[in-house]
Amino acid sequence: MSTRDTGLDEVTEVVVHSQDNPAVTVRFCDRFRPDEDAVHYAVEARAPGLDVRVSEVVAWIWDADLVPFLEELARDFRGWDGERVWQNCDHDLTLGAVFRSGGHVGLTWTLRPWPTAAGGWESSVTTWLEAGERMSALAADLRQFLHEN
Repeated sequence: MSTRDTGLDEVTEVVVHSQDNPAVTVRFCDRFRPDEDAVHYAVEARAPGLDVRVSEVVAWIWDADLVPFLEELARDFRGWDGERVWQNCDHDLTLGAVFRSGGHVGLTWTLRPWPTAAGGWESSVTTWLEAGERMSALAADLRQFLHEN
């Protein structure tokens, strides 16, 4: 799922492909760290007829982290009832997760730049992944992407 710079052990992007439709993707990229308190990055979502980007999602060190949420989903590979939801502090990235029979997790990624601005927009795509190993790999890749110096 991740891409590494040639010759370096640095994850420069993480791309999530839906196993049901490989044309549906979510891409984490363009990470930078302006200070010790936050990591900034872009999130892109693509599907047939859709190509959207939020250019500056912020992960604050005191914020609820996306990685533990994904790790918990991976640990619960036998399934759960209902929807689990994670949202970043600025509310411009939301992730909803549902489990369906056959051991698959639907991850609905909602991008919402400028969530309080008049005339703002939001868009969602759903990627389907195998529970367990694929979810663990995604969590590991995002941990490396978000927490590298």
